[in-house]
Amino acid sequence: MKTAATLTKAASIEEKSITTASAKAERRVAKQMIKQTLKKAPEATEAGGKSQVVALVLAILVGGLGIHRFYLGYTGIGIVQLLTLGGCGIWALIDLIRIITGDLKPKGGEYAKKL
Repeated sequence: MKTAATLTKAASIEEKSITTASAKAERRVAKQMIKQTLKKAPEATEAGGKSQVVALVLAILVGGLGIHRFYLGYTGIGIVQLLTLGGCGIWALIDLIRIITGDLKPKGGEYAKKL
């Protein structure tokens, strides 16, 4: 005959194994849901939803400071433009033309909203 302490210990071990198994199953289901969500909406992750119109307005208003480059995700080039005042305006003009033609795109890919 088993003692009460032995039965309590056995029940405790059984509860832990059930809890561990259910936690593993929950993690597996959560991972599957995340994978399905990412497969369904890849366009939401591309370019972070950047707008070509916003980039154009930034290039027109503060192009000499390179703020549009920061917006598009090109931080290094944005810092260089900030320090050189957009290459004395020449670099800013080139970027303005590239944004209008769609040649200068966000670092992540395509614009979410185009002209």
